[in-house]
Amino acid sequence: MDNKKTISGFSKLSKRGKIKWIVKTFFKDPENVMKELQSYWHSNDEQQKILDNFSENTISNFPMPFGVAPNFIINDKAYCIPMVIEESSVVAAASAAAKFWMTRGGFKTQIISTKKLGQVHFLWHGDKFKLYYHFNEIKKRLIEECFSFTKSMVKRGGGILDIELIDLSDKEDGLFQLMASFETCDSMGANFINTCLEQFAVSLKQFFKESKAFDAKDGEVEIVMSILSNYTPECIVKASVECPLEELGKFPGGMTAEQFANRFAMAVRIAEIDPYRATTHNKGIYNGIDAVVIASGNDFRAIEACGHTYAARNGHTAA
Repeated sequence: MDNKKTISGFSKLSKRGKIKWIVKTFFKDPENVMKELQSYWHSNDEQQKILDNFSENTISNFPMPFGVAPNFIINDKAYCIPMVIEESSVVAAASAAAKFWMTRGGFKTQIISTKKLGQVHFLWHGDKFKLYYHFNEIKKRLIEECFSFTKSMVKRGGGILDIELIDLSDKEDGLFQLMASFETCDSMGANFINTCLEQFAVSLKQFFKESKAFDAKDGEVEIVMSILSNYTPECIVKASVECPLEELGKFPGGMTAEQFANRFAMAVRIAEIDPYRATTHNKGIYNGIDAVVIASGNDFRAIEACGHTYAARNGHTAA
């Protein structure tokens, strides 16, 4: 370890102080490096403070080009889609596709389900059959003692949908899981879900302490973690485009529209059986998805994690 390049209390330094330490410690031309970093600061001090508060140990900004893809017709309504990405061809391709499908009915979307999931993992080494026998009673208590957190969501048409008990003790001794499903309406509901899960954990431990059905021989419940899952396989939106084959247009080398459609379908099929191809196909899909998610200030990492897990849910790399 190079002790000359380590520091204690870095987060307590001012932004300028952080930069000074970095440039003097790691660069041979500290003045120019410091000027370069400061050149990306926002010209408005108040706006810069907002940006600094987004993260930790901020020293500068990382600009990304903010583009748009016009001519999207989605459910018969026109949109101009914001896209933040460093790869210009992605925006160009999205714009070209939008223009192509604009005169062919556009994109059709349908919300299939908005169910979200969360889990409470716990260790317990008692009689699992007794646990299953009393689980309906446990579930009722969990839901009732969470009502103070769920009542406003229930008024909007959401709330707790169900709680399942999942036995994982065949994979890890004594490990069980509460798998809870939620309806959070138009919101992601992360804070709502995590608050409910934390209350589930408290109520579960209290139930085992108070219930006459369980005694000292059954042992205590040890909560491992209570947190939402970013894998939400039943939170699905369907998007599609369609047109007669003859409207696909002309293709190079004398290829017919039917041949092109068959070739396209074969490319999809190859991705279903070849993980190397599927990975690149999915990367191409996320070129567009990530660009829109970043432009709207959302968590593209959560969406990618869910999408890739969903694509591999059946042991393959593509859906």
